[in-house]
Amino acid sequence: MAGKLITLEGIDGSGKSTQMRMLAGELRLRGIDILATQEPGGTPLGRRLRGAFLETEEQVDPRAELLLFAADRAQHVNLLIKPAIAEGKIVISDRYADATLAYQGAGRGFPKEVVLDVIKLATDGLKPDLTIFFDLPVERALSRANDSDSDSRTTNRMDFETSEFYTRVRKEYLSIAENEPERFRVIDGDRSVEEIHHDVVDLVTRFIGQDESGRPPSAATKA
Repeated sequence: MAGKLITLEGIDGSGKSTQMRMLAGELRLRGIDILATQEPGGTPLGRRLRGAFLETEEQVDPRAELLLFAADRAQHVNLLIKPAIAEGKIVISDRYADATLAYQGAGRGFPKEVVLDVIKLATDGLKPDLTIFFDLPVERALSRANDSDSDSRTTNRMDFETSEFYTRVRKEYLSIAENEPERFRVIDGDRSVEEIHHDVVDLVTRFIGQDESGRPPSAATKA
């Protein structure tokens, strides 16, 4: 199986991290060679950067925020993602470059051209083969995010952003989806965890060439 990069995106409280864990578990049960990772924090250096940014009580300049995420991504892409893809693994990342367009671009107000240049430098041009966006109304997502049991999340500085901020972020994600329909898939995130998981597994397994039984299409045809 050829290596691929699949990314999961969503505003805070969308449930994507729960879906990430469930998807990774299901694919491993099917014997698929995957690497499950995240941004920020997919590498040892990234984990230190994540702690420095998300867990600090210090005010973070928007430019520093943009560049911190870029530094994390450059390390992530070149030391983890690219080698895994070269080995034929399916890499699934909880957030990737679209998050920078949405959060730092639309959310913080950086010009799109600037953000795209930073993304290109950090990713070395590597784009996802498939991106899944878990969409739900901002107020619903924030309500979930404020629930201490939701998504097994711990509070970080992004939890204190306004609903207006997240409205801009969500709008940008939906704009990306509209402009890149071949890559970007939008899933209704305002349903039960089980319903969403079923749709995610169906989408991903079809994308990588397996039917619901876990067999490749050729095997299913011969049976």
